[in-house]
Amino acid sequence: MRLTAFTDISLRIVMRLAVARSDELLTTRAVAGMLATPYTHTAKAVAKLSELGVVEARRGRGGGLQLSAKGRGSTVGAIVRALEQTADVVGCDDAPPCPLRAACRLRTALRRAQESFYASLDEVSVASLVDAPTGPVLLSLAPPAHSS
Repeated sequence: MRLTAFTDISLRIVMRLAVARSDELLTTRAVAGMLATPYTHTAKAVAKLSELGVVEARRGRGGGLQLSAKGRGSTVGAIVRALEQTADVVGCDDAPPCPLRAACRLRTALRRAQESFYASLDEVSVASLVDAPTGPVLLSLAPPAHSS
């Protein structure tokens, strides 16, 4: 199974925020620079993570991003499920619909495999993602210097 680029960016954001100091408020632009992701994609991911309650995003002076208590306690499986929102691995009901869909055993097998994939991610906590050696690397990331 392949995750969308949106989910990949979202998980990277969660990981970077998971290692932030409690007094460190990062901007979306800074996170985008640190993670080498387009600002617009990062902003959309932050908005969705905020909507899900995984990230707290405050606007204005003194604002920034922080991982919420819910985000800290989440599993990777829960976050990925919420972000992917895919009903099926294959498009059996696409136009035109697959002629085998009424009697297909592949669809059931693929659904089972998909759920096994998510179940394996349910065993991974956000905290475990940022254990060494990943955490120190995330902390070493700096936004690109602005050129004048």
